Amino acid sequence: MTETGQRYREFKMPDVGEGLTEAEILKWFVSVGDTVTDGQVVCEVETAKAAVELPIPFDGVVHEVRFPEGETVDVGTAIITVDTTPGAASAGPASPEVLEATDAVASEPTASAPSSPESVPAEPAAAEGEAPKRQAVLVGYGVAQSSTKRRPRKQGGTGVPTQAAAAVQGELNGHAAPAAPAPEAPAPAGPASAAPAPAAAPAEGLARPLAKPPVRKLAKDLGVDLATVVPTGPNNTVTREDVHAAAAPEQAAPETVRPAEPAPAAGAASAVASASTVGGDVSRETRIPVKGVRKATAQAMVASAFTAPHVTEFVTFDITRTMRLVQELKIDPGFAGLRVSPLLLVAKALLVAVKRNPEVNAAWDEANQEIVHKGYVNLGIAAATPRGLIVPNIKDAQAKTLPELAAALGELVGTAREGKTTPAAMQGGTITITNVGVFGVDAGTPILNPGESAILAFGAVKDQPWVHKGKVKVRQVTTLALSFDHRLIDGELGSKFLADIAAVLEYPKRLMTWS
Repeated sequence: MTETGQRYREFKMPDVGEGLTEAEILKWFVSVGDTVTDGQVVCEVETAKAAVELPIPFDGVVHEVRFPEGETVDVGTAIITVDTTPGAASAGPASPEVLEATDAVASEPTASAPSSPESVPAEPAAAEGEAPKRQAVLVGYGVAQSSTKRRPRKQGGTGVPTQAAAAVQGELNGHAAPAAPAPEAPAPAGPASAAPAPAAAPAEGLARPLAKPPVRKLAKDLGVDLATVVPTGPNNTVTREDVHAAAAPEQAAPETVRPAEPAPAAGAASAVASASTVGGDVSRETRIPVKGVRKATAQAMVASAFTAPHVTEFVTFDITRTMRLVQELKIDPGFAGLRVSPLLLVAKALLVAVKRNPEVNAAWDEANQEIVHKGYVNLGIAAATPRGLIVPNIKDAQAKTLPELAAALGELVGTAREGKTTPAAMQGGTITITNVGVFGVDAGTPILNPGESAILAFGAVKDQPWVHKGKVKVRQVTTLALSFDHRLIDGELGSKFLADIAAVLEYPKRLMTWS
């Protein structure tokens, strides 16, 4: 957060997590001209860990929104400017609706733009009683001190920028302006010049076409080269309508007659053929940028898979008694208002098994080459969201009663579905549960959440023939799969841990006898 002239204050993209470097703007809740107050949420951003709402720390009126929705912004970059004294005289930065390239002539002549017949002298001041007009300039350079009107863009209806404009635009675009041509006598006006000719596209080598940032972004999204667009806006600026008009021929019906186009070069033709024959029909393919939570998940899974030596074990057992207990707890007054599901008892069974096998609750310290045993369980629950897979965790889950665990689990899942999980809720996990059974999947080999010792996959519960008390009966059967880090947990410990979880779920009375 910075100040500009003690009036315009900038709000910068904060680091909403630990060590995050960027965030994507998902949604703006304010626009230019809106009044904001200290603590008001102005936008929602997505980091590599979660979606977070950003409150602004001061009062004022929104002066400029610097990035559109969907833009990824580095931490520390100003994203919005607020006018903290909107009633004061205008003395701050230029309006946000500015042109990226301007033909405003500086108050002092430059060496690269010598005087020529095309140069336009300073215009007289505005007539008495006429309100002065603001002039659009580059952001951060303030209002130009020259005339309050734009000078003419063209002479004789040619639509070609004057030499002075080319000089200024050349400096803004980072290259020298072309040398001024020798003065030429103006051509006599003929009958054809009575009506102005349509504005031509900017000549090659001259300044870039004038357009506002949103228009440039639209042109980029539609694949339109602004240099080929015929401008119709004030002072030969390119408007949205101009861009859409330029893109319209590309979307015309097949029977529309088009001008003949030159045949592509041999290399281009082969590339097109390759795309259509080898790569498939690109018109039926959709590309989705990998960013935010999905990008972070992909990187974490690759790092985990190739860092921690995974071992996965399976156990299939009769879970009928636990499923009956779930139905009983749903009508128990002690669980009124709480969501009771088989996952709740699976989580409780895991916590009991950790208590019986505390060595499984550990982490690997690569820097010090140590195994760190933990006296607390931050139980992670893998949750699928529209933005990707996230794993928030229940802090100190081992100390919670069954109703407290049910409340924490319900809040965690609800928050994740709404996309409101905070980065802090996803840090510090020790062991995770992933419920693949809700998708009808029997089992799998889950990948460890980075930094954790184990992950338990809970499969689908199905009616199957099972030997019960010496007879084959239809029982509810499920499969658990446990993946663990073999640096921390050897085969014996992992097997005992998984067997204890299954034993509690097969005979849930062990929740009392083993606790």
